[in-house]
Amino acid sequence: MENKNNKKVSESVKKIADELRDVLEELAWGGSKGSACFTGHRKMKDDEREITDKLYTLLERLYDEESISDFYAGGAVGFDTVAAKCVLRLKEKHKYVKLHLILPCSNEEQTRNLTASQKNEFNDILKRADSVEYTSPHYFKGCMSRRNKRLVECAEDCCICYYDSTVKSGTAQTVELAKKKGLKIYDLFERKG
Repeated sequence: MENKNNKKVSESVKKIADELRDVLEELAWGGSKGSACFTGHRKMKDDEREITDKLYTLLERLYDEESISDFYAGGAVGFDTVAAKCVLRLKEKHKYVKLHLILPCSNEEQTRNLTASQKNEFNDILKRADSVEYTSPHYFKGCMSRRNKRLVECAEDCCICYYDSTVKSGTAQTVELAKKKGLKIYDLFERKG
């Protein structure tokens, strides 16, 4: 009987602690929220686990210190996927965190060349996102560019990227757009040598 009562008390204390944490978090926020976008390469030269750890640490800091809670990702494999998964992990800890997907075309066209595992990962992220916006109903030559412009339009504070400047890519275009807009750039690419 005593173990049952201890368990009930423990559950009640946990519930009160969770509610108190939520109230304190809400008071700390004061209604002001910031936003960031992601851009990066599909193929990453650095260790994905290291990138993930660095990115998650950065996201926690941006959330805690700069009230950045809305994150915009483009839905591609590689860095976009790593970023979306980090935001979803942060979202489990902080109720104000939101993941917004800005996709260049239909899900079917976006995932056409992905492996079964990559499609499953994409669909899981899609289901867990807070919002999904398509910049075009169908794939066309400029749809990725349009998506990149929209990512930057949505970000108010910073652009978090994995950008190897030796590679010509849509990432380069997005980083340049972010710089022109005056967004702070956080680049997680490790430059060797």
